[in-house]
Amino acid sequence: MILNLLFQDPILFLIWMVAIVMAITIHEFSHAAAATTLGDPTPSSLGRLSFNPMAHIDPFGFILLILVGFGWGRPVPFNPYNLRNQRWGAAIVGFAGPLANIAMVILFGVLARAFMGLGVENRLFILLISVVQINLALLIFNLIPIPPLDGSKVLFALLPESGQGIRHFLERYGLYLLLALVIFGTSIFGKLFSIMYDAVLHIIFA
Repeated sequence: MILNLLFQDPILFLIWMVAIVMAITIHEFSHAAAATTLGDPTPSSLGRLSFNPMAHIDPFGFILLILVGFGWGRPVPFNPYNLRNQRWGAAIVGFAGPLANIAMVILFGVLARAFMGLGVENRLFILLISVVQINLALLIFNLIPIPPLDGSKVLFALLPESGQGIRHFLERYGLYLLLALVIFGTSIFGKLFSIMYDAVLHIIFA
């Protein structure tokens, strides 16, 4: 666990903290930017259209990232009725965060490959790989289609009218399902992350 690094290697722990804060900030800023671009002033009026990490860190989600390797930032409030695209606007805003994580995985993966010659023990190389890992974890977790995670907004946009009962169920019990996932689904998430991370490493360093 990341928390163990605090006692084993404080510098490495600090590197992970930088990677986590960076990933969450870019993820949540992307939500705010997407909503603003689509015509909703809510994120900007609440100070969320900002690269200030303090505007985006959710204490519980941050602690979970440290303890178990996945978590989330503060959800960005937006008014779907202000969005110019009423059919897909909420889904676009929801997917903006994971899309930013994908971009970060690609960008920092390319940088990690460029600096691979420094050695795997080099602190800069470790930071680059840490950013890849955290963004990949955020990507996988936030795409789970359970409210309030981003994947639910995409799912709701894709559901036909006949599937609205699924939406109502998830909106009502989503928090409980999410808590159950956090408590009982850590091993499943860990296996999925390992598979995807191995695939990313293969692509980066092939």
